[in-house]
Amino acid sequence: MGKPHFGTVGIITKRSDERLVHILVSLIDHLLGHGCRVLLDDSARGWLENDHGCEQVDLDALGQQADLAIVIGGDGTFLAAGRAMVDHQVPLMGINIGRLGFLVDVSPHEMISRLDEILAGEYDEDHRSLLATRVVTNGAEPVERLSLNDVVLHIHDVVRMIEFETRIDGRHVNTQRADGLVVASPTGSTAYALSGGGPILAPSLDALVLVPICPHGLSNRPLVVHGDSEVEIRVCEFNRRHAHAAFDGQNSTTLGPGDRLIVRRKKTRLRLIHPTGYDYLQILRAKLGWGEQP
Repeated sequence: MGKPHFGTVGIITKRSDERLVHILVSLIDHLLGHGCRVLLDDSARGWLENDHGCEQVDLDALGQQADLAIVIGGDGTFLAAGRAMVDHQVPLMGINIGRLGFLVDVSPHEMISRLDEILAGEYDEDHRSLLATRVVTNGAEPVERLSLNDVVLHIHDVVRMIEFETRIDGRHVNTQRADGLVVASPTGSTAYALSGGGPILAPSLDALVLVPICPHGLSNRPLVVHGDSEVEIRVCEFNRRHAHAAFDGQNSTTLGPGDRLIVRRKKTRLRLIHPTGYDYLQILRAKLGWGEQP
């Protein structure tokens, strides 16, 4: 057996699904059989009674040392791993034990055969843009939040519209009342933005999409802009309730009147590893049920 293409492999798992135990043990044994050095993140070590010959590291150390990170879980687990690995430039491969799985595209039953191909250097590499959002709130230092799918402005725990102003590259687009707004990357165009009536963007497109959520105006429609655009969303001063901004639906922050979100594409892109023959359109057909007979 030749030297594996990826000598050091990190493993990141979903934290609350017992189905992954058998998959995890099988994956570790197979990687060690290939002569790989295997790193286990905190999320993975809790499922094992012993280290199985692996090294236990935190997520940052995994990013610094791994040549490849394998994510076992659903798209939510993959999103969190992508945000953590993008600056380390560690490529990600996903094994799907979730439901939809747009990002985690290797099924458990084909894991071993696909892994053999990838370790032999036979794979397709894909690059995805992330969104870097500067959160500017009254009286606080701006903070940056990353998201692979989307940034969502919304009202928390109540059915009430919010009024906000949108600018693109400093130019006023509109002031609207809606349940919120989704700013999505091409990767995120098949997530919340799609359910809000937005278009599907091919991952290779250099673009962002803005999708209003239940706008109070029939002329408000999704808007696709260039990927280099700066999108600024400002909460209007006379809103009665605080708004919230969610990043990939996993992290959120509170916004008061006058607070702003400034969204740009992150310069560094995330590296994804797919089995050879990866077909994005086939993924869409399978996940969205296109072509199925009623």
